[in-house]
Amino acid sequence: MLTNWIVLDDSLKRWLQEDIGRGDQTTLGLGDVAAKKGQAYWIAKEKGVVAGLPVAERIFCLLDRSVVFEAKVKEGTKVEPGTVIAEIDGQLGTLLTGERVALNLAMRLCGIATMTRLFADVIEDLPSRLVDTRKTTPGLRVLEKYAAYTGGAQNHRMGLDDGVMIKDNHISAAGGIKSAIEQMRDRIPYPVTIEVETESIGQVKAAIDSGADIIMLDNMPLDKMREAVQIIRESSPRIKIEASGNISLETIRGVAETGVDYISSSAPITRSPWLDLSMRMR
Repeated sequence: MLTNWIVLDDSLKRWLQEDIGRGDQTTLGLGDVAAKKGQAYWIAKEKGVVAGLPVAERIFCLLDRSVVFEAKVKEGTKVEPGTVIAEIDGQLGTLLTGERVALNLAMRLCGIATMTRLFADVIEDLPSRLVDTRKTTPGLRVLEKYAAYTGGAQNHRMGLDDGVMIKDNHISAAGGIKSAIEQMRDRIPYPVTIEVETESIGQVKAAIDSGADIIMLDNMPLDKMREAVQIIRESSPRIKIEASGNISLETIRGVAETGVDYISSSAPITRSPWLDLSMRMR
């Protein structure tokens, strides 16, 4: 879900300041024309999934609270080229000055939502759920994860404070999975969960024996993954299973068919192109 504006406004204002600088010289040069009322509309120039219209609306409202931004489609809607996705009423100067920052953010978020939907659709009929990762652009995590959610993924950890994930370097530092979990179990607050990244059947068994809440199967071949899922299910039905590593549109269905609960991938965020949108004045 999109977070409260109190979390986002400082960033949105900073991005506006970056673009406007000492003043929008082109719009200022229009003189009295910039103060006239006008209307603009946004169109999708290619097929995709819409995300980020509330953010775009907030951009314009930070410039002028009298702006009226009307989304013409719901977030998460698949649209075709030429679809009008929003209409905006306000002073021409406001519409022109806010155009680029609003469009840039919306195009980025639509691109993520579009790529996410491609991945999610491949496993739509299976119980496994697609989740995102912390591989996000610094400063944009909240918005990029919102876009992934809008496209059909579930959000993984928003940050390091959301849960314990014991990865290979933590295991090495602690001297093993058992030692890592034992050291952390008494220190973390309730109800923080412990997830362990495993790369072998031996590590899977160690994670089970040590009381892990979630076991990640990292970069495992499908045959090993199926074996690991069976071992975990027979040992403890409460343990959730996540698969990760080299997930693509071509491989995600095979991974889901092993019976894992979640499939995490950075691809919907890190490999998504922007969706081309355009603003036009009436």
